[in-house]
Amino acid sequence: MAERFYVSTEDRVNILELSLPLHIDHNEIDSLIETLSREMAGKTGQPWVVDLTQVEYTGSAALGLLVNLRQQIKTGGGSLVLCGLSRRLSEILHACSLDRLFRMVPSRKAAVKAV
Repeated sequence: MAERFYVSTEDRVNILELSLPLHIDHNEIDSLIETLSREMAGKTGQPWVVDLTQVEYTGSAALGLLVNLRQQIKTGGGSLVLCGLSRRLSEILHACSLDRLFRMVPSRKAAVKAV
């Protein structure tokens, strides 16, 4: 599961780089959510950037993953900014009105400043 994400820190901001291939099943997404929850434990009150540059999959499971991350961070009192969204993923978030839930910026550099 670790090959699906990488967590680092930049200027006291937690960076979560997701890597989701074009085809991924719901069981793998569920397992990823559990693994990420453990990884983020104790850090949800901090600023987070989710870098989606390497996300090809844009199905409902990926959207559920993003909403789940947002909820964990919001509940913990942290902040979240998305960056690196493909045009397709941006369009899907907009079509589902999820763009209202997330702050989205084009680059990681802008996201680190915005969070």
